[in-house]
Amino acid sequence: MSRLRRFFKLCLLGLMVVGLLQASGCGATVSEQPTRLTIGLVSYDDGASSLEKYQRFQTYLAEQLKAVVELEPVFNEIRAVEQIRAAKWSLVFAPSGLAAIAIAEANYLPIFPMLGTPNQRAVLVVRSDSPYQALGDLANQAIALGEAGSATGYYLPLYDLYGLTLKQIEFAPTSATALAWIAEDRVAAGAMSEDDFQQHRSGFEEGTFRILHASRAIPAGAVLISPTVDRNQQQYIEQAMQNAPSSMTADAGYSPNSNPPDLTQLIALVEKVRPLESRIKEQPAVLTLAPP
Repeated sequence: MSRLRRFFKLCLLGLMVVGLLQASGCGATVSEQPTRLTIGLVSYDDGASSLEKYQRFQTYLAEQLKAVVELEPVFNEIRAVEQIRAAKWSLVFAPSGLAAIAIAEANYLPIFPMLGTPNQRAVLVVRSDSPYQALGDLANQAIALGEAGSATGYYLPLYDLYGLTLKQIEFAPTSATALAWIAEDRVAAGAMSEDDFQQHRSGFEEGTFRILHASRAIPAGAVLISPTVDRNQQQYIEQAMQNAPSSMTADAGYSPNSNPPDLTQLIALVEKVRPLESRIKEQPAVLTLAPP
């Protein structure tokens, strides 16, 4: 009988301890918070300065979550797509084209919008003295696109160029490179975002370029979270990001109090363009689909 009483006392004591832990919020909070996060971003050609903008945010998030937070920059969209498809990144600060791929192909969830031009456009740029006046005039010419994964440098221009046969497609690592190729007559036209064009045209003699064609408008990018991050952990991350100082969110380039962009139409556009990708490295590059 004494053993039975001792057993019941131990059980009662255990239940009291569990109840106290739950009431104080201990136990569950520690286990549910993430212990390690990897933040992926594309830093293009401004790698060092781009990373500096995220360092305060990295430190803040690590302190708030009591976790190891790592930055993993890549320098083009191709590498970023590889990391996303392999679910290597817990969080991604993604331009719109990369965000569309992450959502459609890897089940990433958009949680905040990126800052930037709300209605971005892709432009096809030519030399001011070129004879080209319409998209059809680029038939049998060489053009420059951005890397696969870029909405404004790759997917939108491919969509708009559908039906043409091009002499060759070259891939420029940056918009400044594409403009240099146009200026040198290496290519007849180059694709890039309208913002990039306005930024980099100043590096050339005034009046060197003109816009041949502008695409439809698309939203800015998004901050996305990996499907491998637990739902409870996601809440901690979102709350910490919402509570971050405004100067820090500005440096990291996201809006903490706005809904993420709707990328449904861009995702559909990317899916339409995908079948053309097997042809773009051919010479000539025939941007049409064979009948089924």
